[in-house]
Amino acid sequence: MTPMTGERLLRFVGDQVRFSLRNGESAPSLRAFLRTNLGKEAATRAEIISSHAGKRPMSIAFWRDIPMKMISDLEWEIELPLTEPGYFRGKAYFVDAQGRQSWPEGSDVGVSVHPNCYRTGNTIYCAFTRMFGETKKLRTTRDEKLESELSKLDARGYTVIPPSGKFRDLIKELPHIIDTLGCKILHLLPVNPTPTT
Repeated sequence: MTPMTGERLLRFVGDQVRFSLRNGESAPSLRAFLRTNLGKEAATRAEIISSHAGKRPMSIAFWRDIPMKMISDLEWEIELPLTEPGYFRGKAYFVDAQGRQSWPEGSDVGVSVHPNCYRTGNTIYCAFTRMFGETKKLRTTRDEKLESELSKLDARGYTVIPPSGKFRDLIKELPHIIDTLGCKILHLLPVNPTPTT
């Protein structure tokens, strides 16, 4: 079975999830089904609340069996849209001509479906402030004329930090970082005073 039994998936509302089941030998009389509670979030929630409140034990009302499509003599598949957030489970199985079920070994696949807005809800933009200065759009910042002077200072143990971006340069980029890219967290690399000794 793909995803493998026991696997845990993270998806978002609007995504699709694909299950496939493969048989070791050709068996045209086999049918395949996916047993899942996908699309039954409200029923699952009501069952859990009712069960924990002591009103009644959990039933199987939130499970459903969905026929899978045969794509070859050996393989069946199904692709489902994820329309609601929640935690769902599923497992594919075979039914033979006599109605006997055959299940893969292992536990159900778990699918944690988050709201679509969470895709970028925790996206971190790591900003190296020095990179946002006047030289931001240049292909190279190497100045051959200045390089020979700087190498003399380097040889004497000095560190030369060229002119670079400042916070005010980064601030100008915030609409792009937050609104266009959808990042919600701005991580600044360590900010230290320019060494003078």
